[in-house]
Amino acid sequence: MLATLNEEPVGCGALKCHAAHGEIKRMWVATSARGLGLGTRILLRLEDLARERGLPLLRLETNKALTEAQSLYRRNGYREVPAFNDEPYAHHWFEKTL
Repeated sequence: MLATLNEEPVGCGALKCHAAHGEIKRMWVATSARGLGLGTRILLRLEDLARERGLPLLRLETNKALTEAQSLYRRNGYREVPAFNDEPYAHHWFEKTL
């Protein structure tokens, strides 16, 4: 999904569907649009899409430098879990039961 502000792209996120869970990928919000709640809105919309598809669990990973993203996920009910993939740039793995 793509978030726009004044017809300009300022955020995005994707839902990758697996048989037993969904995976949130490529969450991003432009520096110029941070603080407007777009990250939360994108995340909640991706959660709604996962529910519509009957996915019981969402997973995601993030880099240690993305402290704002880590806070966003924790605020929205994601809990840190052991690594579930071998993504080389990931340092934190999260999941949330829907």
